[in-house]
Amino acid sequence: MSSRHLVDPELIPSLDESPPLMLTLETLPQMRLGFAEMMLQMARSLPIAPGVEFSERRVPGLAGAPEVRVLVYRPTAVAPAGGWPAMLHIHGGGYVIGSPELNDVSNRRLVREVGCVIVSVDYRLAPETPFPGPVEDCYAALEWLHANASALGVDTRRLAIGGESAGGGLAAALALLARDRGEIPILFQSLVFPMLDDRTASGIEPAPHLGEFIWTRESNRLGWRALLGHAPGGAGVSPYAAPARVESVAGLPPTFIAVGALDLFLDEDVEYARRLLQAGIPTELHVYPGAYHGFMLSGPQAQVTQAFQRDYEQALRRALHPASSGAERSA
Repeated sequence: MSSRHLVDPELIPSLDESPPLMLTLETLPQMRLGFAEMMLQMARSLPIAPGVEFSERRVPGLAGAPEVRVLVYRPTAVAPAGGWPAMLHIHGGGYVIGSPELNDVSNRRLVREVGCVIVSVDYRLAPETPFPGPVEDCYAALEWLHANASALGVDTRRLAIGGESAGGGLAAALALLARDRGEIPILFQSLVFPMLDDRTASGIEPAPHLGEFIWTRESNRLGWRALLGHAPGGAGVSPYAAPARVESVAGLPPTFIAVGALDLFLDEDVEYARRLLQAGIPTELHVYPGAYHGFMLSGPQAQVTQAFQRDYEQALRRALHPASSGAERSA
């Protein structure tokens, strides 16, 4: 039975215009091109926030890995004393598609509305680069951001990490890596419908109304198999690949988690939030009714999307400007 009757009515028109994501290893190259073009057209239809300086850099990879391309967004306003807070952003795409350009408009908006620097990572994609390559690329970018904070006008005491879907999963894994390596302090993590648990693609069956739209169970199995290099759901999967596998969430930073009520990742995201809360970690969880995976991209004008945008920006603002009433935001 279809879950279409559960979709927010304001999201239906955009959902009907969204082509189905029929992912296979054979169609992946073409899907990457098509997805990039679709996101580019969508981005062009949205206004670009002024007051943002943009640059593209290539930063050293870890342990002999190739350089990592990053996009850097900074406020054009004069940095406050001590520097701007910063967020390392990680794009989505099921670990197999996507690029940092997909979030160009939203990252520019965050820089202006929140008052921060954003570094967005072009990590290597699976299956060409399976785990641990993608998360190590993200760690290399985080290491570069921390080491070059002064030149970027960044306050190293206020570093956040965040992403959407697979990017949210990589952000959660990166938070675990940063905690365990003990080299770079993370103030906050923002996980937007994060892809956290390979077992959702195997032994754990979500409710029937979850995952019908955009990111389906079939796509999820392909994404996890590509990242892991083998079938998902088995023993011995690293928590740095699937953060839901971690034994303890103690010591992780305060967290924002957002997910739609029709998203395939609903159960794993709510469970991760529950574990964080149980461990005494300040955690803000939002579940948006009638919303499927990636709903804010296909329905930018819907009230549920505006509610998400407000919740997300307010959470980042509180985390990155804890002693500020907003005076440090760019004009």
